[in-house]
Amino acid sequence: MPKDQNWSENTEPQLLEGERLDELGRKGYRIIQHTKTFCFGIDAVLLADFARIRRRDKVLDLGCGNGILPLLLAARGKGASFVGVEIQPRQAALAARNMALNGLAGRCRILEADLKEISGTLEPASFDAVVTNPPYMKRGSGLVNPEGAKALARHEISCELADVLREAAAMLRPGGSLFLVYRCWRMAELLGELPRHGLLAKRLRVVYSRRETEGELVLLEARKGGAEGVKVLPPLIIYDAPGVYSEEIRRIYREDAVMSQEEAAGAAEEGPGEGRQAEKEAPGEEKA
Repeated sequence: MPKDQNWSENTEPQLLEGERLDELGRKGYRIIQHTKTFCFGIDAVLLADFARIRRRDKVLDLGCGNGILPLLLAARGKGASFVGVEIQPRQAALAARNMALNGLAGRCRILEADLKEISGTLEPASFDAVVTNPPYMKRGSGLVNPEGAKALARHEISCELADVLREAAAMLRPGGSLFLVYRCWRMAELLGELPRHGLLAKRLRVVYSRRETEGELVLLEARKGGAEGVKVLPPLIIYDAPGVYSEEIRRIYREDAVMSQEEAAGAAEEGPGEGRQAEKEAPGEEKA
């Protein structure tokens, strides 16, 4: 049964055991994160930068986790209102607390619900944009993290790609856009699945750790209806050299101010992953 997570606005955070408070550095926004659950990383930061969302748009976040995408989008002046859907009760409650902490409780509704059934809960065709960072590991593949929150975020346990695309298409108004970040090794499946749900790829950008490496992430904009034709943007390079972020990544982080100067100067992670907020691991690998 879908459940609204309602929290009164409170700029004085009450941290629970295992939680920490991180500064986002833009508009004074902060985020509470639990150190043992799935914390945000560069994937969310890149998606918030890539998404072409207007100030007046109504935005749906499928699988919102702790609410990082609505926070980053609102901090950038993107979106008038948000609905975040999250199946995990603890993460949904945390997302609602983060909205209240930043004075966004009136603009962002957090719904504890199964995204596979959201078109039966919310009004279909009522959103201008959908954003999502869906699970990328197929069920039964790779090592599954024993921490349930991380397993659900990475593996197709509670939903599959087709579920996400079906519900996104159902919730978008005609002409509305879906923005997502996914793994390159599943790009063929992603592009093949979009038309089955009435979605057409319109913009695509591949993210590389370094210029000489294979692509790891794909940022995609798909539209509900409209003419065919996709624009492939220049590649996005994370590192100019080992531990040295590219100028574009530094620009993105400067705009969001979600990385300290020390991290910008001495970044050691070798590719997209959970990023600065969690343990470091190579893209596509899973920690048991």
